[in-house]
Amino acid sequence: MEDRLLMWRCKRGDTRALARIYEKYRSDLLRLAVSLLSERDDAEDAVHDVFISFARAAGRLRMNGSLKGYLATSVANAARNRARAGRRWASADLDEATPPCMTEPTEHWVILSEDLQRLTDAMARLPQEQREAVALHIYGEMRFREIAQLQRVSINTAQNRYRYGLNQLHALLEEEL
Repeated sequence: MEDRLLMWRCKRGDTRALARIYEKYRSDLLRLAVSLLSERDDAEDAVHDVFISFARAAGRLRMNGSLKGYLATSVANAARNRARAGRRWASADLDEATPPCMTEPTEHWVILSEDLQRLTDAMARLPQEQREAVALHIYGEMRFREIAQLQRVSINTAQNRYRYGLNQLHALLEEEL
């Protein structure tokens, strides 16, 4: 309900509504972009590009689904475009996508950071289609129908890419342990 109100206000030029949308979804979209691009700088650029385009087109947008789904799809498309442009798929920290909850590293935070680094490294080793399906479903909270439409495949193919990606992640992470 809040998203509809924010969109309504945003379409009428309310910059505070745009700022609220940015604040609300920035971290989730950045996590998604980092998982797809594995390069924090490229991920930040992709998210910023999406919000700039969103701000420019807000008055003309007609969304049928959720605002978060629309933004997640836009981030996935921006990540694809960056990948097609020859960006390399290097390893980056997923934990950099969210600000740390503590200022001083504790033993718990160090363990969590190491786990996130292992997950990031494993995600970077997945085939692009599987990585995208896993990231969109988990970080983008997209349904398989939406992922299938975005990837231009059947729902079964989207589900299989997700399942194969999770199985491969599991195998990669077990291999490290």
